[in-house]
Amino acid sequence: MELKEKVAVITGGSGGIGRAMAEAFLTEGARAVILLDLDLSSVQAAATALGCEGQACNVTDEEQLSGVIDDILQRHGQIDLFCSNAGSASPGVLTDAANEDWQQQWDLHVMAHLYAARAVLPGMIERGQGYLLNTASAAGLLAAIGSGPYTVSKAAAVKLAEFLAITHGDDGIGVSVLCPQGVNTAMAPASLGDGQTDGIIEASELAATVVEALREERFHVLPHPEVADYVRRKGEDVDRWLRGMRRLRARSQE
Repeated sequence: MELKEKVAVITGGSGGIGRAMAEAFLTEGARAVILLDLDLSSVQAAATALGCEGQACNVTDEEQLSGVIDDILQRHGQIDLFCSNAGSASPGVLTDAANEDWQQQWDLHVMAHLYAARAVLPGMIERGQGYLLNTASAAGLLAAIGSGPYTVSKAAAVKLAEFLAITHGDDGIGVSVLCPQGVNTAMAPASLGDGQTDGIIEASELAATVVEALREERFHVLPHPEVADYVRRKGEDVDRWLRGMRRLRARSQE
């Protein structure tokens, strides 16, 4: 997908990955970029700084999200690229993560992607073209030790993206899933120890990888290319991978 003259919507657009992608898309010549985020003042400030549009939206509220998408379609005629990017971290495992934490992560990392797809796909399918970019995480392909709600919901986000690609690829719909490790944003890990990440990259580096992956229509968008090797090794021997992850977890608790 070439971004020139395209209309792109980015959730979680006030800062970090979302803002960096917006800047990259505008540089590529996008006709319009619309940022969505929870806080109106933050998203409008980001939009003003970049020279694009910003609207407040709770992406976990299907009715609200659908209404915002309808408004964008009314004003711009189409949405070529929808980046379902909003997310948050949530530490804890089975015993110390509350049900509310699990539900919040599920709503934000899975249902919000589903709500967005439901709202934008009819128009895309009618035109025979369109693109969905869903932000997951390397944790969704592998695991984030000590963060059960995040790991499980991000894994589900990857699977949802796979399902969308299988179901709608023949309708002319492109689907990619963004799976970074550490990025220099508010969600960056506090340390780099115990194999948590292969290095924290800048959001601008990630955005450049996204532009390249969209142009090549790659399903996995991996700003940390090492992740592809880890996924391959996991697939070759999942029992070995699980043993290795248990060792990693034990070291992290020392």
